[in-house]
Amino acid sequence: MSKPKVFEKPTGVKDYLPHAVAKLRHIEREVLQCMNRWGYEQIMTPTMEYYDTVGAASSTSDQKLFKLLNNRGTTLVLRSEMTSPIARVVSSLLKEQPFPLRLSYHANVFRAIEEEAGRDAEFFQTGVELVGDASAAADAEVVALAIASLKAAGVERFKIAMGHVGFLNGLFEETLKGRQDEQEDLKKCLLGRDYVGYRERLRELALEEPLQRELEGILRLRGGSEICEQALQLSGDATAQASIRHLCEIWDVLKAYGVCEHVLIDLTMIGDFSYYTGMTFEGYAADLGFPVVSGGRYDNLLTQFGRPAPATGFALKTNRILELVGGEAEGDGRRLLIGYDRAGRDHALAEAQRLRESGAVVVTEPMESESGIERLPDGGAVRYGGRTYGVFMPFFKTEGGSGA
Repeated sequence: MSKPKVFEKPTGVKDYLPHAVAKLRHIEREVLQCMNRWGYEQIMTPTMEYYDTVGAASSTSDQKLFKLLNNRGTTLVLRSEMTSPIARVVSSLLKEQPFPLRLSYHANVFRAIEEEAGRDAEFFQTGVELVGDASAAADAEVVALAIASLKAAGVERFKIAMGHVGFLNGLFEETLKGRQDEQEDLKKCLLGRDYVGYRERLRELALEEPLQRELEGILRLRGGSEICEQALQLSGDATAQASIRHLCEIWDVLKAYGVCEHVLIDLTMIGDFSYYTGMTFEGYAADLGFPVVSGGRYDNLLTQFGRPAPATGFALKTNRILELVGGEAEGDGRRLLIGYDRAGRDHALAEAQRLRESGAVVVTEPMESESGIERLPDGGAVRYGGRTYGVFMPFFKTEGGSGA
């Protein structure tokens, strides 16, 4: 393998230039403030964790984990998601804190990828975990907060698809009892949104016609509260029935939040992590094929850390939102430029300090005259050195000395 050039970087990672960083930090700050207003307190965890604890609990496949050895030969991983690290903290440092716990975070996470996949190996997530509450109201809270967080991030048009792991588990166990491999094949098709493959796999199973129609029928189970009623007629399995009733309760709470216009029930949803045990959801923005938020209930994960508790949560895909949200985010147009010559330097730098203390963004530049300043037709805006500034304040030598 040839030695990389000095300007190259590993596949799947990015450099973020100042304008992108300003937008990213703006999204992060607005979303975390939104979460704080809902009572969620921010937490930070290490970038590295032990493979045998958080790595094994994360349900991220070994092939997607970045592994490394410390100087004692112990295997570590770069965190692949934030739910398992937070479960570790809840079960250790916060073990004396009563439930429910409402925690928020913003962090970079890492997943190894195939080089030809064109996906990110490092990306950012902003999310919440609500630990210690098994109710439908808790699930509805995280869905409603996900909607509020997307709006705070500047995403204007989106839809949340909500399902329940228990419905598919119960339905498949009722209709394909004991046929675990076939059940897993069908779930993989649904997880990948491969509906053509799902139908083909059903035909390969050579099921009786009524049963095949029933299993194909779940592809049409997408809509509002009426989907719950249809699903209750579809399966008599106790797990499937309880799952649908739970979804109905969530929908009723979401109506009270006034957010049902953003939500549809999709009973093909199963979530992309094996630790999900109940309600799962994904949010899609208009004109973007990837989900910008995902989450769900994971009632068994904390047992692995010695403090059994129900939990639910979500993560915003902050990188994808960065690509989606347009406009300026604290860019050059809000900066103030102070230009000065030698004689005006003292006054200029003192004024810059005063303005910075008042909260302004100020750039100071030594210059002999205003000859390099391009006045723009937009109010007091100017262009200098290839950058745009909202205001220009000159401090140059005059007959009476220096001044603005």
